Amino acid sequence: MPDTLTVRDNRTGKTYEIPITHGAIRATDLQQIKLSDEDLNGVVSYDPAFLNTASCISRITYIDGERGILLYRGYPIEELAEKSNFLETAYLLIHGELPAGEQYAGWTHEITMHTLVHENIKRFIDGFHHDAHPMGMMLSTVGALSTFYPEATSIHDAEQRRISIYRLIAKMPTLAALAYRHSKGFYYVRPDNELSYAGNLLNMMFKMVEQRYKPVPEIERALDVLFILHADHEQNCSTNAMRSVGSSQPDPYSAAAAAIAALYGLHGGTDEAVLRMLEQIGSTANIPDFIRRVKNGEEELKGFGHAVYRNQDPRARVLKRMAYQVFSVTESHPLLDIALELERIALEDDYFVSRRLHPTVDFYSGLIYQALNLPTEMFPLLFAIPRTVGWLAQWEEMLLDKEQRIARPRQVYLGEQRRDYVGMAERNSA
Repeated sequence: MPDTLTVRDNRTGKTYEIPITHGAIRATDLQQIKLSDEDLNGVVSYDPAFLNTASCISRITYIDGERGILLYRGYPIEELAEKSNFLETAYLLIHGELPAGEQYAGWTHEITMHTLVHENIKRFIDGFHHDAHPMGMMLSTVGALSTFYPEATSIHDAEQRRISIYRLIAKMPTLAALAYRHSKGFYYVRPDNELSYAGNLLNMMFKMVEQRYKPVPEIERALDVLFILHADHEQNCSTNAMRSVGSSQPDPYSAAAAAIAALYGLHGGTDEAVLRMLEQIGSTANIPDFIRRVKNGEEELKGFGHAVYRNQDPRARVLKRMAYQVFSVTESHPLLDIALELERIALEDDYFVSRRLHPTVDFYSGLIYQALNLPTEMFPLLFAIPRTVGWLAQWEEMLLDKEQRIARPRQVYLGEQRRDYVGMAERNSA
């Protein structure tokens, strides 16, 4: 017997059998549930923020929040962080399988060869005020890339999609570095194709008077792992923006700009909020009072508890180990002791344990970025760089899915019904 959901409409007494496929019912099957034959639309499901609505079928990323599991194409995030590198993981997300030797060599070559940007892009960035937010610069510049590659609108051409994917993954670190150095008033640094993906970003951001920039291995590896951890996270806010805008079939640069805009807000700013919280606490001696105020609802414990994970965020376990490697080669970190003591107390306190509040990836990423002397305004850019890979993988999957159409959610209308226009002289001012 096929899996079905039996629905009885108590308004009419009618019963409906709705098929269940892969644990889901189709929302359009609810349209048959009508109050009368004159009811053209039938029942709709009301789900603000899509908390229990699947908008697509995907084969890219799997999350089990109850057990703290995150898989990219079936591979545990912990294994990829330990054994892989970012460009290999990027290939996996885009193509569905880990690359063989020749495939990986060709992939990394193509990414490396597309890191340069047109000189007009640099002049475009020069037009921003010196204190413009780097994320605003990134948002604008990625959107502007569409005007440099008009052929990218041919999204149903597999070759054009392939080139656009190369370009976006390759140029994101370059654009981030340009935004950073513009905000500092530094000269722009060209990509160094002899360096790794993460190493090249460090080069373009931090090279000064040395003839050749040499990344610190521990920092280079930590940044690479951070990129792996942030590469995709299922149907989050920015990915939903990429898919929704992409469903109207613009070029991928325009869709990616929409995703960056989503990341510009709360979605990409938690690690910065964690640092502000730690700075507000000030010292380990103030933690008990801060915890008391959190329990009283006067403060919020930033970086603890995730909308998806009811167990520990698997990315946080990896990043905590990486944080120590970074701190071993950087200057002393004034907030680290506060963060570790806050974590210790919170994980032993029944108030937080009973609510299953564990550190998220953002609790540690901000500490690492600050240890690299990066301004907090740069944090979301370092999120956007790797997440571009996930956006592109989700975007192409959406394009090739025959069931996908232009996104157009329904609504529950509670406004005024039809009424006649009244002239201004006859209106009641009240």
